[in-house]
Amino acid sequence: MKSPAPRPDDRAVPPQRLTIKDIAARAGVSIGSVSYALNGRPGVSEATRLRVLTVAEELGWVPDNAARRLAGAQTDTVGLVLPQGTAKSLGVAPWFMEFIGGVATVLAEAGYGMMMQVVAGLDAELDVYRKWSRGRLVDGVILVDLRADDPRIEAVRTLGLPAVVAGPPEVADGLTCVWTNDGAAAQEAVRYLAALGHRDIARVSGPADIVHVKIRQRATEETAAELGLRIRTWHTDYSVESGRRATREILLSTPRPTAILYDDDLGAVTGLAVARELNFRVPEDVSLLAWDDSNLCQTTFPPLSAMSHDVLGYGAHLTRRLLEVLAGAPPASHEDVTPRITPRASTAPPS
Repeated sequence: MKSPAPRPDDRAVPPQRLTIKDIAARAGVSIGSVSYALNGRPGVSEATRLRVLTVAEELGWVPDNAARRLAGAQTDTVGLVLPQGTAKSLGVAPWFMEFIGGVATVLAEAGYGMMMQVVAGLDAELDVYRKWSRGRLVDGVILVDLRADDPRIEAVRTLGLPAVVAGPPEVADGLTCVWTNDGAAAQEAVRYLAALGHRDIARVSGPADIVHVKIRQRATEETAAELGLRIRTWHTDYSVESGRRATREILLSTPRPTAILYDDDLGAVTGLAVARELNFRVPEDVSLLAWDDSNLCQTTFPPLSAMSHDVLGYGAHLTRRLLEVLAGAPPASHEDVTPRITPRASTAPPS
């Protein structure tokens, strides 16, 4: 016996589709705030973002990218945090501009975006990773300028936030890392200056607690001791002003070093300007050697000798490894190309 056909009144009425208006009403915020929160955009406080995401989940709201975040799926976004000082110098510092260019190129090819945050210090950076993880705003992060026993390593591991480290395996502590042999490059730089006849060398370095600075420092001192050279180091924060101050102290010191080895290209360009201000000739009175070769080094007069490194390629290499981690690759250490000396007109035998 056939069941009677259902009357129109008996048919189930499809549930009304939820809208962001419903979420806004339940959360007690504006529609615009809901849109910002669900799409991971700035414009709302962290507390509001979490309230909106919680209400959306309770209501079963699963549209587009917001749904993927709520379900724990990919966001197709990678995070990069920069310190405030670095961000201020982006317009004149080629290293990070080239590095970001390499990262962005690979991400674009893979259909990913980049979320970049500027922070005032380490505590603020750790807070950013917590927010990104809690809100499921990024799939993974790139960690730069690592320190010894860096708390960021344990933080991303505890948060379950996939990461790749721009640094050697001894600081990556089991995370995937991409690194260059800065020790070997520093040895080559010192040997090159020694071969020109320099016996008294100054080094203008970055912050003393950064791992790559420590590695270069150790290799520089060991090679100088082996060759019977005098090495003195001035630590800076990589800013133009600190580089200018260090170079001025070096050139006015007694005895005055005959060569200066800089940890970055911007520092070397700044040093060249200071030498001219003080009426020192380059390279007749003092030789200058930069790290991280860039267009800046090649367009100065005289053009600067440099430890050449494909920074754009390094950023691209890091990003490819992060995408491999996101695809399930096990942690691994990957050595990038070692910087090599490119002699130009800013280095010569001492007068």
